[in-house]
Amino acid sequence: MSIYPELVTGRADVVDVGAWRVRAGTTQRGGASCNLATREIEVPLEASEVARVVRAHELMHARVSPCVLDCVGLGDVDPQALECAEEFRVNTLVGRVGFDLGLLCDGSEKFGASRLATDGDWPQAVCFLLAVLGTGGERDYLAGIRRVRPEWMAGLRAVRKRAVGVVADLSNAALGATAPEESGAPAGYARVTVPLARMLSQAMSARPPVGAEALRAFRRSLEPGGRRAPTGRFAELVVASSDLVVGARAGGPRARRLVTTGTVLACPQRLLTDSHRRAFVRRARPLGGVVVVDQSGSMDIDLDALATLVRRSPRCVVLGYSHRPGDLGATPNAWILATAGAVATEVPAGNVGNGVDGPVLEWALSFARRSEPVVWVSDGQVTDSHDHPSGDLAADCAELVATRGIRLVRDLEDAPRALAATRWRNDYPRFGRVGKAHLIRTGK
Repeated sequence: MSIYPELVTGRADVVDVGAWRVRAGTTQRGGASCNLATREIEVPLEASEVARVVRAHELMHARVSPCVLDCVGLGDVDPQALECAEEFRVNTLVGRVGFDLGLLCDGSEKFGASRLATDGDWPQAVCFLLAVLGTGGERDYLAGIRRVRPEWMAGLRAVRKRAVGVVADLSNAALGATAPEESGAPAGYARVTVPLARMLSQAMSARPPVGAEALRAFRRSLEPGGRRAPTGRFAELVVASSDLVVGARAGGPRARRLVTTGTVLACPQRLLTDSHRRAFVRRARPLGGVVVVDQSGSMDIDLDALATLVRRSPRCVVLGYSHRPGDLGATPNAWILATAGAVATEVPAGNVGNGVDGPVLEWALSFARRSEPVVWVSDGQVTDSHDHPSGDLAADCAELVATRGIRLVRDLEDAPRALAATRWRNDYPRFGRVGKAHLIRTGK
C-alpha cells in the first residue's frame, strides 16, 4: 500500500514544499514516526485496520504539529510532557474525523505500566497516561498501574479528567489550527498542547497525592493559575556566571599579628615592655570561606553589607540563590556575588522561592577549602522545588548544618563576624524550620 504525505495540505504556517521520504514501519509502539523538519515519515504499509489508524495518526502530525519544536522555549515545561500532550491532541483529532482509536494498542500497555509502578516512577506514569488517553491501550495501562500502585489511581484520574476537559469544548478547527502564534508555533499547539504539557509537567513533578487533603491540593494545581502541588524534593542547582569588578585585593594587604615566637623580630622593645614578650610578627592572610545567601521573597541583599563583607574578607566566595517555582533548569537559581575580592556589577533579583537550599549548601561545602568556614545567611525556612515548606527537607538541611559545622546568621552584615570567629555557636531557635528540625533532632 502506498502513502502520499505530499497530499496533506491546508496549513496556514510556512511549511517547506518538497518530496517526503516514506519508510516502512510497524504497528508496534515506537514503530511509526513523522519528522516534519526532515520530511520523513515511517508508517506500516499493510492493509490492516490497525495500520490504517496508525497512518492517519502520523499524517495528522504532518497536518497540525510544529515543524520545529525549538520555537517554544518554556522553562517550566518538560520536553517529554510536550511530546505526550501532542500525542493526545493528535489522537483526539484522529478520533474526531472518524478513525477507531480503540485499535491503537499493541498489548504492551499493561506490562509497561506495571514496570513504571514497580519502579515508583510517578513522573513517567503520569506522562505516559496522556500518550494512551482515549486509545485502546488506556484501560490496560490503568489496570497495570492499579495492580501495583492503587494509591496512584486518584491522582491519575484527576489528570485524565483535566486533560479531557481541556479539549472537550474545543472545535476541530481550534484543536488543529496552524496559523502561527507570536512564538512561531501553530496556534493549536500553542493554545492546547503547551497548556496541557504545562499541567502535565506540574503533575509529573508533584508527589503522588495520597489522602483527601493532598488530593484536593493536587486537583487545584491542575487548574489554570492553580498553585503547584508539593514535590517533596529540591530542584537541581543551576549556578550562573556573573560580571564581576575588582574590589578588595584577594591577596592582601595582609594583617600583622604579634606573637611570642617567630623568625621576624619586629618589635624588640616589647621583650621588655610586654609581659608575654610578643615581639615577633606573623602575617595572616585575609579571611576566606564561603557565604551562601538566601535571596528568596523573604530575604534580600544589602549592597552595603556585601561591600563590607568583601572588604573585610577578600578571599571569601559569596553565592546568592533563589529558585523559580516549577522551573526545570532553564533559569539559573544561584549566582556568584563575590569571589577573590571581585564583586558582581549587578545583584540578580531573587526568583521568589528557595527551592535549592540543600544543593546550595552541598555546593558550598565542596567548594570551601580545608578549614574554611561556610556561612549560611538565611531565615531558616526551607522549601521544595515548588516552594512548599517541607519538614523533611528542613531536617536534611539541619543535619548538614550540625554535622558539617555550617554557621547560621540571619543578616549579611553578621557574615564577617561568623567568618572570623574561631568558634561559632548557632542560635537555632532564631532559624525557623531548620532550627526546629535541629531541636527535634537533638531532643531539646
